[in-house]
Amino acid sequence: MSKIRVAVIFGGASSEHDVSLVSATNVIKNIPKDKYEVVCIGITKKGRWLYYPGDVDNISSGEWEKDPDCASAVISPDPLHKGIITIESGTASIKKIDVVFPVLHGKNGEDGTIQGLLDMSKIPYVGCGLLSSAACMDKSHTHSILDYNNIRTAKWKMLGLRNLNHLDKECALIADDLGFPLFVKPANCGSSIGINKAYDMETLKEAVKIAFSHDNKVIIEEFIEGKELEVAVFGYDSPFASFVGEIDTSSDFYDYDSKYITNSTNLHIPARISDEASKEIRDTAIRAYKAMGCKGLSRVDFFLKNDGTVILNEINTMPGFTPISMYPKLMEDLGMSYGYLIDKLIEQAIDNADRNY
Repeated sequence: MSKIRVAVIFGGASSEHDVSLVSATNVIKNIPKDKYEVVCIGITKKGRWLYYPGDVDNISSGEWEKDPDCASAVISPDPLHKGIITIESGTASIKKIDVVFPVLHGKNGEDGTIQGLLDMSKIPYVGCGLLSSAACMDKSHTHSILDYNNIRTAKWKMLGLRNLNHLDKECALIADDLGFPLFVKPANCGSSIGINKAYDMETLKEAVKIAFSHDNKVIIEEFIEGKELEVAVFGYDSPFASFVGEIDTSSDFYDYDSKYITNSTNLHIPARISDEASKEIRDTAIRAYKAMGCKGLSRVDFFLKNDGTVILNEINTMPGFTPISMYPKLMEDLGMSYGYLIDKLIEQAIDNADRNY
């Protein structure tokens, strides 16, 4: 029996490029090699697509790009090809692909862009579809859909580029409505990139300018004091939620450095919360997953306020797969080893392929 050929796509012209490289390295190393043949496709920070046949250990460092055997590559949108076109020594050829695992974070990876391309190509892929990926990536749309479905989120406001002409006035109105401190976020970034906490008008205006350097829409949310919690969700028609995990960080909030650099965070699985709170959070995670049209997998993040109120923070449609990432750790707590989890993610993508297009 021939092996299933899975293309793992990593990197990307995104501020989360480096995180993707680490996630992809772990995914590739843990894919069951007796069942799958891996085809590596890397995207540089400048957006160039390359077929990479080299050592997986060179991916996380970024050294993969320098491999002389790299060749230009692109997913063919023609469903008759159902594969990747590579150009080697001036000659184009098609590498047939059975399924794609897009281990991409952020812009062009989690926002529905590559999902739309794969839909056109009729190649099955791991994770959420175009619409749910786009809606979960854009925090303003996430807020709007969850608010409509009576799922509690933080109070929020949105600014567009046109608001920069009246920034003092806009910030004053928002501060008056939501109060300090505030969290300022680019609408379309992940891994806490571009997020800052504002304590007064000056830090608010500065945080807004930083957020606008990452996106053309900015979300400003009220500060929620409480535990930071995460839930892994898996599945299609009947998704299930993991037990709740807790983020315990010494930083002011769970920012990029806390997640990937300083190692200043402790993870508690299960979270140190009551059974009642755990049930409400897990049930809410499933409700949100369905409301946003998610499929395959997502990580749903929450706050649990000191008074017991559950606040949904955001939904991550392609959560990290780094050695310290919460999603695989939560699934491992349920008895799903790294390799088994990846196998099942790919398997369900193939089994449900007809629903993708």
